[in-house]
Amino acid sequence: MGTIVLSGTVVLVILGFGNHNWWLAAVALLFLYVQYGRGSSSASSSGGSSGGGGGMASDYKTYRDRRDQQAKWERRYRRERPLESRRQQNEKGKQGKQGK
Repeated sequence: MGTIVLSGTVVLVILGFGNHNWWLAAVALLFLYVQYGRGSSSASSSGGSSGGGGGMASDYKTYRDRRDQQAKWERRYRRERPLESRRQQNEKGKQGKQGK
């Protein structure tokens, strides 16, 4: 599906040199593909009979894993570089007081 959309976009861009309205059509085609084409194909290919809420749970799990990994890295950084992390905390505190 992606190759068809990209081929159509290229054709519309080439036609756009004669009439700029074709460029608008190319942009609209890409927008519609990004909004609806890719999302629906990936949702259907993920399979399962989870229904509509399956994507949200997966997204939240991905977010939670990323957040936990970031927290783990920050704890490790503070443990390995206590002076640097303390200096950064002091700078954050000074910036917060200046804004008030």
